[in-house]
Amino acid sequence: MIASLGVQLLNGLAGASTLFLIAVGLSLIFGVTRIVNFAHGSMYMIGLYVAWSLTEWLGSGPLGFWGAVLVSALLVGVLGAAIEFTVLRRVYAAPELFQLLATFAVVLILRDAALALWGPEDLLGPKAPGMKGAVQVLGRALPEYDVFMIFVGPVVLGLLWLLLHRTRLGVLIRAATQDREMVGALGVNQAWLFTGIFALGSALAALGGALQLPREPASLALDLTTIGDAFVVVVVGGMGSIPGAYLAALLIAEIKALCYGLGSVTLFGIDLSFSKLTLVVEFLVMAAVLIFRPWGLLGKPQGAVRAAGEPEAPMRPMGIIARWAVTAVLALLLLVPLGADQFPYATVLLIDMLIAVLFAASLHFIMGPGGMHSFGHAAYFGLGAYGAALLLKGAGLPMEAALLGAPFVALVGALVFGWFAVRLSGVYLAMLTLAFAQIVWSVVFQWDDITGGSNGLVGVWPSERFASKTAYYYLTLVLVCASVYALRRMLFSPFGYAMRAGRDSPLRAEAIGIDVVKAQWAGFAIAGLLCGLAGALYAFAKGTISPEAISVGRSVDGLVMVLLGGIQTLAGPVVGAAAFTWLQDTLIRATDYWRALLGAVILVLVIAFPQGIAGGLVAVAGRWRGTPKAPV
Repeated sequence: MIASLGVQLLNGLAGASTLFLIAVGLSLIFGVTRIVNFAHGSMYMIGLYVAWSLTEWLGSGPLGFWGAVLVSALLVGVLGAAIEFTVLRRVYAAPELFQLLATFAVVLILRDAALALWGPEDLLGPKAPGMKGAVQVLGRALPEYDVFMIFVGPVVLGLLWLLLHRTRLGVLIRAATQDREMVGALGVNQAWLFTGIFALGSALAALGGALQLPREPASLALDLTTIGDAFVVVVVGGMGSIPGAYLAALLIAEIKALCYGLGSVTLFGIDLSFSKLTLVVEFLVMAAVLIFRPWGLLGKPQGAVRAAGEPEAPMRPMGIIARWAVTAVLALLLLVPLGADQFPYATVLLIDMLIAVLFAASLHFIMGPGGMHSFGHAAYFGLGAYGAALLLKGAGLPMEAALLGAPFVALVGALVFGWFAVRLSGVYLAMLTLAFAQIVWSVVFQWDDITGGSNGLVGVWPSERFASKTAYYYLTLVLVCASVYALRRMLFSPFGYAMRAGRDSPLRAEAIGIDVVKAQWAGFAIAGLLCGLAGALYAFAKGTISPEAISVGRSVDGLVMVLLGGIQTLAGPVVGAAAFTWLQDTLIRATDYWRALLGAVILVLVIAFPQGIAGGLVAVAGRWRGTPKAPV
């Protein structure tokens, strides 16, 4: 047992090197540019694919293998520089969340580019030349390549230290991390500095991917999986701290190796499966660090953790034109089922759109008026969906009772998670919500007896009263419209004004007697409740539910919907959700490379409408009238 555990811990040191190579590039990019780069995981994926292709071309000998590793890192570094130059440089003036949306569009484009070049199959590279054997450690075999990987992390850490402390470029990077505005004021060309740091960060991620050739197959799912791991390491170590990134990578890799090595043990007659913790332990660590030391293990406190959001123009009630437009849309939605014979798929698509609208509106409620950025809103969507399925199949409740009870399952989760989350702000809050969502996903994915594990739950159908698509469409329409109306009414109530005051100026709000934390916690709970309703409607619409409903991709979809429509307008999430769902459905049916087309459309919209579709239309209307328009 001890020998096996010791070997697992040594394997953990090898894994720590890979985590460090991924995370340190992300930390450098964030430290200098302040961009949360979702495309960083794609650089790791592309680096692995390119290295595989180069070994196929150059051969798997010493020159071919090690040449492929180095050349792939250089090529992906050039790719990162090209992405920064052609895409991100155009959106630096946009709000930070729209920059994140642009990087997500790049993720979609790069994934389909990889699909077109390498196909959907996983590709495993050759063994490293001269390292195909194993060494004996404590009587157990440890691959020679893993021994090599143990030393890669410290060597790269040392080289980066020399770069940052012994070169002019390093001085500029450190200065930009501390105060990039002052660096620009001193005459440094920030544009080229940003391009260079993107190239360096991308090359490091690609190096980490290329070095995995003998250990991990190249696959299309690596982009989002890898970016989640990178976020964890960067946050735990401290934003912008390179030694912190290595310490965090070491800590997380060793804890995961320890859990895997312990396997299943029995203590005091209780069976404990530590191996199942490997999927979630890193997010447990991140959640603990964010709660007790939000700036990370080696990061530096950046003043108060809570910070004011971006002040926005005051919201106002709908004007007469907007009221007539809403009335016309509702009338059209009521009439759609009458043409179901000619357009049978329209009802199904509209049900998906309505559910997406409620999902996005609940997220916008805390992101826009609440000023609380969430990367894990899918947790409440999934809790509502699984709550509905379990109340129906496990508790034997009728469909109507399950549909009404499921949102309260999500409410409980939102109350628990929100109590911790609302005490943070900005990227810290966003990362804590991501950690909570991944914890929920892990529990659902592995709790086979209750949730069905990776297979999910099937047979979650509506009752006979709502068995037809038309009847279920009208039920969804009523519940979604009532929920969106309730959210709007709350924003014009004293509670809504208190929540917005806490977003714009928390210190002033507290000075006049508003309990900002309590108001934002209440907003978090309301958003979770209605997101849970969206999840329950989704479960009955599809008849099945799986862990995919709580995945990172689902949370990102919600972010895209809100940002695409416009975070500063109440109509934004409605427009964004409808547009995103329609685009996704249309492109999926049109081509296998729908992600690339969707990413290209998102990039065009981000550049053309930096305030979102609805926000852009409101701004155009205001200029046409000659007066500024407040969000509606």
